[in-house]
Amino acid sequence: MDPTRELKEELRLYQSTLLQDGLKELLDENKFIDCLLKAGDKSIPCHRLILAACSPYFREFFLSDESEEKKKNMELDNVDPTIMEAILKYLYSADIDLNDGNVQDIFALASRFQIPSVFTVCVTYLQKRLSPSNCLAIFRLGLLLDCPRLAVTARDYVCDRFSQICHEDDFLQLATHELIAIISNDSLNVEKEETVFEAVMKWAKMDKENKVKTLSDVFDCIRFRLMTEKYFKDHVEKEELLKGDPEIQKKIKVIIDAFGGKLPEPAKDKGVDGDVGDEDLLPGYLSDIPRHGMFVKDLIIMVSDTATVAYDPVENECYLVALSEQIPRNHSSIVTKSKQVYVIGGLYVDEESKDSPLKSYFFQLDSVGGEWVGLPPLPSARCLFGMGEADNCIYAIAGKDLQSEESLDTVFSYDVKAVAWKEAKKVPIKVYGHSIVSHNGLIYCIGGKTDDKKCTGRMFVFNPKKGDWKDLPPMRTARSMFGVAVHKNMIYIAGGVTDDGLTALVEGYDIAKNKWETVTEFPQERSSINLVTSSGSLYAIGGFAMVQLESQEFAPSEVTDIWKFEDDKKEWSGMLKEIQYASGATCLDSRLNLFKLTKL
Repeated sequence: MDPTRELKEELRLYQSTLLQDGLKELLDENKFIDCLLKAGDKSIPCHRLILAACSPYFREFFLSDESEEKKKNMELDNVDPTIMEAILKYLYSADIDLNDGNVQDIFALASRFQIPSVFTVCVTYLQKRLSPSNCLAIFRLGLLLDCPRLAVTARDYVCDRFSQICHEDDFLQLATHELIAIISNDSLNVEKEETVFEAVMKWAKMDKENKVKTLSDVFDCIRFRLMTEKYFKDHVEKEELLKGDPEIQKKIKVIIDAFGGKLPEPAKDKGVDGDVGDEDLLPGYLSDIPRHGMFVKDLIIMVSDTATVAYDPVENECYLVALSEQIPRNHSSIVTKSKQVYVIGGLYVDEESKDSPLKSYFFQLDSVGGEWVGLPPLPSARCLFGMGEADNCIYAIAGKDLQSEESLDTVFSYDVKAVAWKEAKKVPIKVYGHSIVSHNGLIYCIGGKTDDKKCTGRMFVFNPKKGDWKDLPPMRTARSMFGVAVHKNMIYIAGGVTDDGLTALVEGYDIAKNKWETVTEFPQERSSINLVTSSGSLYAIGGFAMVQLESQEFAPSEVTDIWKFEDDKKEWSGMLKEIQYASGATCLDSRLNLFKLTKL
């Protein structure tokens, strides 16, 4: 920066601070007070000059022909005095105590009295506090107070998470124009247009008598040509709510013709640029422009303590999903049936919990926002544990206590809806270094090491509905620290550590036949392999192998290659010799929107 400009900026800030401090001092000492704001049962002292400088509303009032008495004692109808005092505090000190309980009231009053500085502070606060539970309310508030910046930000947030938010009660309360502003957007994050139709039908049925009057306008925003023709026949044509609207029935006939390859002649507008294509002039319900959410793809994500990266094994491309410096190096991760990603690990000291202060960090990936979101920590700090999921719950199973290093058999369950942990049924044995896999509502606990530090081949299955663990046939080779994945209704086990050292053995458990069978060995003995099923293929990523050093001695070393299991040949084929993002990472399958990712 230019030295002269820098000096001017310093002097400006210094003078602003002196002025602000001086004005606050005058208010606190009740000096030069020339106005009392009458709000409720309170008279709030202030200076006309400050109000006029910060608000066009007050400036106009004080410069008007109103009597001096009214200007001196200004009546404010329907104003909460505590809210007005909070605003005045900001005008004099640039300090305001915003919270979820008062921000909307402060925002509304700042809008009413045209105080842009407070208005902007509230908008910024609300933008940062957007969540699935409040985004629709904030969207409506932005529209109500004519604040495009807030309304657009909240709308985009809703569009990004539409599949989740359309199930919220607030969604059913949206006015017609509010709903249209959301579902007409190209950026709607839905994989199928059927989701939009079903959400609209649910919305309409909440208040049939009133909403049916505007249903035709909403109907225009659904892109029916993005649906399958079978779905359209089975659900749209047979929807009773639509049968009573003659205008909608006409549109349905046009859509049926469109499925048959016959589109209506577009109504050309004389004012429209000649470069606009015919498709752009068709009504919205005939649009076949894909939503942004329709660009999702099966990818393998690699979670480390530096970054979360998605790898496309088909195109051999990498994408940045999120920075992850807060993720502990030693962690366990899981991807749920609904493709939500969670991580547990590290040591978190909760100073407020006297009984059990040592806990483990717990995070969820927000792939849309590109960040990891902190969740209530696991009440029991542990390592070498496994994670499973069933019935909207995340399970942390067995492992080693981080403080005492004792083997554990305890299980904790995190209820996603209740946002809380609780203890679940213990595993039949104390075990660590085992693997957990979830499939069809059941959780399988396989292998690991027991209290005597010996490897076990035992396998248990947990049924959350019954709340019990049951023995299943054991693995043929007892091992720990191995890779596991479900592939084509079979649980695959690869590599790991046996009582004699590293192994390359692979075996599979046929879930339907309830028996183990031998699978082609992995090309190299190694532990901690990441087995991942993605787009119907089984991949093995990284791990630790014994590598010969220059001294001719062998030592464990991390490898970061990728292999694919060829189902037809029953063999492993090398895909990539090295991928740096797999170093120190846990790998999972997921479905991510390429629109939200940055190619590396």
